Amino acid sequence: MGIEHQDPLTTFERWMDKASRTETNNPNAMTLATVGEDGRPSARMVLLKEAGPEGFVFYTNLESRKSQQLGENANAALLFHWKSLDRQIRIEGPVHAVSADEADAYFASRPRASQLGAWASRQSRPMEGIAALEKQIAFYTAKFHVGPVPRPEFWSGFCLKPERFEFWQEGKFRLHTRFLFTQAQQHPQEWVVQRLFP
Repeated sequence: MGIEHQDPLTTFERWMDKASRTETNNPNAMTLATVGEDGRPSARMVLLKEAGPEGFVFYTNLESRKSQQLGENANAALLFHWKSLDRQIRIEGPVHAVSADEADAYFASRPRASQLGAWASRQSRPMEGIAALEKQIAFYTAKFHVGPVPRPEFWSGFCLKPERFEFWQEGKFRLHTRFLFTQAQQHPQEWVVQRLFP
């Protein structure tokens, strides 16, 4: 299955590397599940932009529903599913905002059209028609003209710090392989590994 390490991040990186060579589109796509103060869960697809010892980073409009829920409950879950590999990874942990410098650096790396789109979209809010979005894009295109597009104050990123990983590999006759990694209570930098029934 490729679970050769006590460090789940190493296994994640190897699986992601393989998925990058086999998935036809967006191997970094992941389901983000959040729960607000009303206790109702919500899930949607987002793109992973960075993964490392500090956590898993994604970016969004801070006025979106996901951002509102993370403000109410700073715990979330991620799910990667790669159909080409018959594999999935579940990751859970607390979430915190990235720094302004990190958000500025990533925003500056985005295509200009995506930068303008971040300004134009009132994400998660009702829209009368596509013309309303096109009007906003035209407005901000004219506003910034040929100059740099700054990051909007309402657009930034979040980082999920993993406390739990579960690696799943499809098996014949529904006899799947599952490994669970949880942080050791006395030594959070170490992981306890368990094999689970499918």
